[in-house]
Amino acid sequence: MNKVEKFENELEYIKNEIFKADICYLIDGLPDYFFEVPASSTGKYHPKYALGEGGLLRHTKAAVRIAYELLSDPLIGNKYTEEEKELMIMGLMIHDGLKSGKEKSQYTKVEHPLLVVDYIKENRKNLGMSDENLNFLCDVIASHMGVWNKDFDGNEVLPIPKTKYQNFVHMCDYLASRKSIILEFDEDNNIIG
Repeated sequence: MNKVEKFENELEYIKNEIFKADICYLIDGLPDYFFEVPASSTGKYHPKYALGEGGLLRHTKAAVRIAYELLSDPLIGNKYTEEEKELMIMGLMIHDGLKSGKEKSQYTKVEHPLLVVDYIKENRKNLGMSDENLNFLCDVIASHMGVWNKDFDGNEVLPIPKTKYQNFVHMCDYLASRKSIILEFDEDNNIIG
């Protein structure tokens, strides 16, 4: 199974063909480790389903599914355009794509959201989306860590979410990392139900 096929179910949420081609291109360029490592190197900050081999992939799929479910509720989803919904879901698909850096390190790189933003911008010429949509995508990824935006010396290195879009993506990532919210996965790392 190639990298893009691992997101086969989640890609169904993206109807815009340009967006779908772009996110497939970006997923295909992610390092292999993204599909293999746990979401947390220590096990402290994520539920059991996000630990062990493939845990980061499962965490990502959980964040995407939470976004999809929330956006399917008209009271929530009607606050966003279809483009905005799809861009937020795309952001969640790759928000942790370089969590351990460009080359796999043992621990999470605090600046990993900015590494993903750089990766997207470096591949701009291969993407079909407008500059406005690319900037939207980068903005929701850059701030997805919320208040956990400081390095180990206490320096602020990541932006805090400010827009409703940034807050929504952060919320979905946050919910997908709560130990009290449990999702079930099959042997192919797909959400059951």
